[in-house]
Amino acid sequence: MPDKQLSIGFVRRGYSAIGGAEAYLQRLARGIVDLGHEVRLITTQEWPASAWPFGEITQLHARLTTAFADELEELRPRMGCDLLVSLERLWRCDVYRAGDGVHRAWLERRKQFALPLQKLSQFFSRKHHGILRLEKSLFADGGAGRVIANSQMVKKEVVDLYSYPADKIDIVYNGVPIDRFRFDSARRENARGDLKLQDDEIALLFVGSGWERKGLRFAIDAIERCKNSKLRLLVAGRGNPRGYKSNRVQFLGEIVDLVPIYAAADIFILPTIYDPFSNACLEALASGLPVITTRCNGFSEIIENGVHGSIVDLANDVQGLREAILFWSDEARRSSARSTIMERAEQFDIAKNVEQTLAILIQVSPNEN
Repeated sequence: MPDKQLSIGFVRRGYSAIGGAEAYLQRLARGIVDLGHEVRLITTQEWPASAWPFGEITQLHARLTTAFADELEELRPRMGCDLLVSLERLWRCDVYRAGDGVHRAWLERRKQFALPLQKLSQFFSRKHHGILRLEKSLFADGGAGRVIANSQMVKKEVVDLYSYPADKIDIVYNGVPIDRFRFDSARRENARGDLKLQDDEIALLFVGSGWERKGLRFAIDAIERCKNSKLRLLVAGRGNPRGYKSNRVQFLGEIVDLVPIYAAADIFILPTIYDPFSNACLEALASGLPVITTRCNGFSEIIENGVHGSIVDLANDVQGLREAILFWSDEARRSSARSTIMERAEQFDIAKNVEQTLAILIQVSPNEN
């Protein structure tokens, strides 16, 4: 047991069985409980109790962003936690983990790629206005006692856009259970067989929901420009395939266990317009796959271009994406880089993330001050 036991209330609105934030929170909670602390979850009705075996779960009735924040504000005095740690935009909390990034920054990035009608819709959107109000409350108005960012990119955005004190922002990169993504040749062979991949086919993998933001159309455009007919793009996640036409794309739908899909793939690609730090990219890295992504992904901060994957400046740099695909299409290059890629991933095991996060929570807890 630790010298000091914390009671931590984690906040996350909504639930998706394939959500990166949900998977991260579950891994974090398990690690903190294993170290002798108590956790509870404050969420909405969608989160099943079976997906939170770590402690008490409180399900609020409100589902929309500001209504959820309002209901939690009324409940907060009766919660009895040492710390309220939110992965959701609220009016205020002790620690805010900005895993979803900075909404204001995302909207600015989106303008570069949006059609005029989309820009107009964004301007009048009540949803966006509500999120921005909560974000302002946390950062500009000091509602967040401390902020944990998952990349330097996000920290810079919080400071630049909201003048939040830089010395109150800690950077803790994402973590995954590294051992879970290890596989042998037999598992890879079986996984490729299940997907009906030929021995000489090169499988690129795209994982994520919200295909507009994740840059799926740019990945498809880049592959279409490659003359190599042996390239196939596997797409896992929630979205509407009708808007993406290519005979090189295989849509897999929502997949809860992605380990076999990583095992079957050769290259991971995520030309995202904006991503604070893609969990899927880190999972791919742990699987030994070279990762092609953009500098608009906080994950790009932990890899070296041409060594662990490839980094292009912008999502719509289709020529740059094409060159990266061709570069990593070389089987000998992938094979020689695999051990280096996996060594890099080992530095981001979930245990390290738990250790760093818990150290921050202990430091800011009321009994410590």
